[in-house]
Amino acid sequence: MARNEIELSAGTIRYSETGEGRPIVFLHGLLVDGTLWRNVTPALERSYRCIVPDWPLGAHRTPMRAEADLSPRGVARLASELLDRLDLDGATLVANDTGGAIAQLLAAERPPRVAGMVLTPCDAFENFFPPLFRGLQLAARVPWGLDALVRPLRLRPLRRLPLAFGLLTKRPVPDAVADAWLEPYLTDGAIRRDTRRLVRAVDSRDTLAAALELPRFTPPVLLAWASEDRVFPLEHARRLASILPNASVAEVPDSYSFVPEDQPQRLAELIGEFMQSTDTG
Repeated sequence: MARNEIELSAGTIRYSETGEGRPIVFLHGLLVDGTLWRNVTPALERSYRCIVPDWPLGAHRTPMRAEADLSPRGVARLASELLDRLDLDGATLVANDTGGAIAQLLAAERPPRVAGMVLTPCDAFENFFPPLFRGLQLAARVPWGLDALVRPLRLRPLRRLPLAFGLLTKRPVPDAVADAWLEPYLTDGAIRRDTRRLVRAVDSRDTLAAALELPRFTPPVLLAWASEDRVFPLEHARRLASILPNASVAEVPDSYSFVPEDQPQRLAELIGEFMQSTDTG
């Protein structure tokens, strides 16, 4: 997909844009870029405008400014800024993994441009990061600590380990895709700097505080959650549905956390059905 660029307060954000109609803005997670959604958007762009940014979460290719706020709250504000700059009224957010936490932080501010939200398995409540990945936070506070965890992933077989993508995808991510996700971190010191700043700032107090505000977020929400997820429990989807005024849960079988990888067609169907239901009010 052709990549566009937009200059925001934190730096340059690259994004793809396909289709026409009501806008859908996608948010990915840590050490992943917008290609996470590569098999989801084709079925949606026939009816909707799909905006797929590469957020500064470790797989971005243009470093952010040295003074940029790269905390999760800072990235949420950056997402709100992108909605404003692209004039995306009536936008639906679709998020996964760390991007889901960022979407919740954004929704807690009740931005007027957001008309709905689809959360796939993601950080929430006290699960930010999940216990399996909290070592990343400790490692990021030690010089070269995060590098020691990420650099071995140059070796493709290691990517199926639980501390890599092994519990996030039920099936291996294609090598070329995972190579592209990891390349910026592995080859660019400024990207490593951005990533360390983000990981150091991750704090479950942010998602717990957002949960206190989410009962005031009245647009419709779909929680399209993997029923087999062992990283982001299905119970968290139900907890989110219990506090959001206009939410429903749809279980996605035969998938782990990265539903866009394991079940892209089913996810596209669910997003399309959600968009149609909100089209009719």
